This record gives sequence, structure tokens and C-alpha cells, in this order.
Amino acid sequence: MTRVVLPASAPPATVHDVALLDLDGVVYVGPDAVPGAVEAIERAAELGMRSVYVTNNASRPPRVVAEQLRSLGVPADETDVVTSAQLAAGILGQRLPAGARVLVVGGPGLHEALAAEGLVPVSSMDEQPVAVVQGFGPLVGWRELAECARDVRAGLPWVATNLDLTVPTPHGPAPGNGALVAAVAEAGGRRPDDVAGKPVAGAFRDAADRMRSKSPIVVGDRLDTDLEGARAARITGLLVLTGITGVSELLAAAPGVRPDLVGRDLGALLAEHPEAVADDDGTGRCNDAVVAAEDGKVVVHEAGDDALDLLRAACAAVWDAGTGAPPDPHPVIEAVRGLEPGTAWAR
Repeated sequence: MTRVVLPASAPPATVHDVALLDLDGVVYVGPDAVPGAVEAIERAAELGMRSVYVTNNASRPPRVVAEQLRSLGVPADETDVVTSAQLAAGILGQRLPAGARVLVVGGPGLHEALAAEGLVPVSSMDEQPVAVVQGFGPLVGWRELAECARDVRAGLPWVATNLDLTVPTPHGPAPGNGALVAAVAEAGGRRPDDVAGKPVAGAFRDAADRMRSKSPIVVGDRLDTDLEGARAARITGLLVLTGITGVSELLAAAPGVRPDLVGRDLGALLAEHPEAVADDDGTGRCNDAVVAAEDGKVVVHEAGDDALDLLRAACAAVWDAGTGAPPDPHPVIEAVRGLEPGTAWAR
């Protein structure tokens, strides 16, 4: 008897009407497009799939994000972008009267989102704010964090745009808003009252509702935001291996953050996805790839011809094995590296 661990799928662009795409690590890293991303988005559009960009980066307004996308060759306008700044401002807009003052720690995107909700951004407790909102901004410094901690200690309602511990950069992960929120929480003595962005289910549901999507799919590079949010929202989740999550992290993934589909990059929207199954003897299979979780290691019996099939088979074997310490993934990492030399995710 076999159990399906990763289901089969026709090319997602032919099955789903809207792709809810993360940006950093999926469409671009820093100023540069992920190789093949623009072409995949264009081809998916030709097949009838609309792309909407759902980002936890609250530092820039949607119009600026759309401008960057267009500069990379992606046809997008600000209505195609949903930021955690907008979601956080929406939470506060529902709770506060028009004209209420809100202390802002973050970039221009957060200031503009608050103004769009009829709220007044301020930068000091001396301006008598009634709430605090904190989001990522590359220029956020000690003074802003200290002022935020002051307001938090005073008991003002505190909304964080997101809790991503890191952000991807061309030089590797760097501290994200979650790290800055943790610093304020340590100084302020408590955690945020609300978190607006991914993995909160409402982030994806709101974006899907805006597009009137009947069959959305979430595409991301992070298990702890994109894929956890997809599961929370009960939306199909596709993990691409061009950003934060690598082989080790994927194999060790807890049930609540596991993807439904795994792809190398956004080209996965255009490709068929074979199912990966687990046999009763603990063997994972995907097409010709055969992997087992044995004696604390992931053992590759048949590598097959496709590195992704090998990775899918390994996921089937490890995830079906249940709880306990994750097996050593290095045999799979080495086998994948041998099949796909130089790939960003074979690490």
C-alpha cells in the first residue's frame, strides 16, 4: 500500500486562475530578477493565470514595487501588489477613528498605507499616538526602535506588519522585521498585539478576494511565512527553491509548513508535477527516484534522471516516517548537487 505525500498536478498555470506570488527570493533578489522568473510569469499569463504579488516587505508602497517589476519586464501595476503595510494599516483603520495618530517605525510604504486609511503617521510619543505599527525599513535605526519600545511599554496597541526573521539579499539572509520586533519586544516587555502579514491566513485570503479568484495558488520560497500561510488559508502551496528554503529545511519541515508542490523556480507554474508516494516499508518514490529514511539517514537507492524527483521522493520518505529527529539529508544534497551542478538550491 502506498500513501500520496506530494500530489500530482497538471501545470499549475492551467489549473489555478491566480498565482499569489511572494517577491523577495521568488521574482527577484535585490535589484535583479530571479533567472527565468519574468518569462515564466509571461507564459503563465498567456495560459490564463493572473499574477498578484503578496509581500511581507512593508518598506515600499505598491506603486514603487510595481515600478520595479515593470523595470524587470513584468507587466504589473499597483493594484497587482498587496503589502503587509496595507494589511497592517487595514487592521488599524478598522479599530481607530479617522485622524487618529499612529507611531510608525518603518519605511515610506507604511506611512502611505496609514495615510490611505485616514490615519496620521507620527514619529514620537510626544505627538500623542494612540497605537504603534512596526514594519521593515532598511533605514530603521536605534532611535526609532527605542521610541517604539517606549510606546510599547506605555501599553499602546502594537501591530507588526510581519515577523520574518530574515530577508534575502544577494549576499545571503539579512535581519528582517521579525528580528527588529524581537528587539522591541525584549525592551518593551511584551509581544505585538497583532501581526498583519504572512503567515496569517488573512494575508492570502484578502489578496485572493481582491482578485475574485476561485482557485488561487500560493508561490513562495519560505516555509515559515509563504507555505505556513498557504496551509492556514487552505490554499494550494508551491515552494520554489530560489530563496531562503533549501533541501535540509524542506526535509525537516513540520506538517504545518509543508508545501503541496515543489519546484526549482517559477518555471514550476508551467510544468507537470508528478506525485511522490511512500510505501509501507518507508521507501519514498517519485518516477524513477527511490529514497528511504534508514538508520538516521536519507538513503538514495535510485537517483533517477531528475533532481526534483529525487527531492520529492526524499520528502515522501522523510515526512511519512513521522516524528523524531530529521534524518541526515546530506546523501540527498550530494546526489542533487551531482545531478544539477551549480543550482541555487542544491546546497
